[in-house]
Amino acid sequence: MSECEMEKFEESLKEKIYSIRGFQVMLDRDLAELYGVETRVLNQTVKRNLDRFPEEFCFLMTNVEFTEWRSQIVMSNNLKVGLRWKPYVFTELGVAMLAGILKSEIAVKISIRIIQAFVEMRKFIQSNAQVFQRLDNMESKQSGMSLKLIETDKRVDKIFSLMESGEIKPKQGILFDKQVFDAYKYVSDIVKSADKSILIIDNYVDDSVLTILSKRKKGVKASIYTKKISAQLKLDVKKFNGQYDPVEVVKFDNSHDRFIVIDEKIIYHFGASLKDLGKKWFGYSKMEVEAVEMLSRLGKK
Repeated sequence: MSECEMEKFEESLKEKIYSIRGFQVMLDRDLAELYGVETRVLNQTVKRNLDRFPEEFCFLMTNVEFTEWRSQIVMSNNLKVGLRWKPYVFTELGVAMLAGILKSEIAVKISIRIIQAFVEMRKFIQSNAQVFQRLDNMESKQSGMSLKLIETDKRVDKIFSLMESGEIKPKQGILFDKQVFDAYKYVSDIVKSADKSILIIDNYVDDSVLTILSKRKKGVKASIYTKKISAQLKLDVKKFNGQYDPVEVVKFDNSHDRFIVIDEKIIYHFGASLKDLGKKWFGYSKMEVEAVEMLSRLGKK
């Protein structure tokens, strides 16, 4: 065998060495092919000499090991044939023992080459142990970072979904003049978020407030407390109630500011009347206070 052929042969041997249970091993099928015998004959020889083959010499793959091995190895069509069943695998010590019990010149010569390949593989792994460790650490860190990124993406997506659905709104802010649509949408989203009730306290109310209330969910009660109930407002409310779930309008002049109370527990404060939203600068805030006292003073509790 020429030097070039020898190098190719040794490289092919290294490709047939796998890591199972922390051992560097070779398959019974590959060894049988190298020794020029049938796999069945090789395994029968081993079974007749089991006392010479403890687990650190030879063992049968478990179902889990076999499944994992098959999934990790890129196999040619030829290698797939005959590998439906779990193979026996041999460590370096097992290969040395095989050469002794097969008692053939080719088995001895091939075993020497195989053991040399095992030694080369071991040297390679040992000399690159730090590199492999770093790669493992990098993979672990990368995997951890990927999981964190995935979780973060999920949280961000959830937040955006909630914001788009109107379930999350900023606690406070300022809307400026000409931001009529932004102001209208903000208040509409608040109204849409109610599941049970909506209470509006605003001294100056017109049909635009009724238009906003038309956005509420079906069955949600609505009340408006306002300073003055004009004839026009009475007419607008009457027509509105003829088409939508009714709105209760109550005369109330004890409040200077504007409020919306959602489901008797969430209070929003506005620096402008709802009918004037977006016409001039105004601030808004979601108040971190209980609505109980406000509602009790209105006789709603």
